[in-house]
Amino acid sequence: MKITLNRLNDDFLFECTNAQGNSILLDNTSQPGAKGVSPMESVLMAVAGCSGIDVVSILKKQRQEITDFKAEVEGERVAVDDAKPFKSINVKFLLEGNIDPKKALKASELSFEKYCSVSKTLEPNVEIGYEVFVNGEKVEK
Repeated sequence: MKITLNRLNDDFLFECTNAQGNSILLDNTSQPGAKGVSPMESVLMAVAGCSGIDVVSILKKQRQEITDFKAEVEGERVAVDDAKPFKSINVKFLLEGNIDPKKALKASELSFEKYCSVSKTLEPNVEIGYEVFVNGEKVEK
């Protein structure tokens, strides 16, 4: 796996491109007029995307009818010397459709405990939690 990063302006705007030519913009969001996401925001996006792919894939295999899928991800950071890495990340899955809540919860559990490479990469240093809502109702663990 390889990406390339190219600086697009005289400041902090970068385009990151993968081998297939797909790209995202990264920027210093503490500066006015930022045109991309911060690198730390991209980490949260990666957790959401990785686990989202897992959950949707598992539920599709179980023939669950997903009419809408969203994830909200929040990260808490802590100062370590001059850096501020994530201390914890919480993912909230919001699913709509003809979905068995227990299957949605199990799919989420499998993602974080077994399949999501992004969360597994972060896991040794970051506490990762999740919540699942199906049709507006929280699914209890």
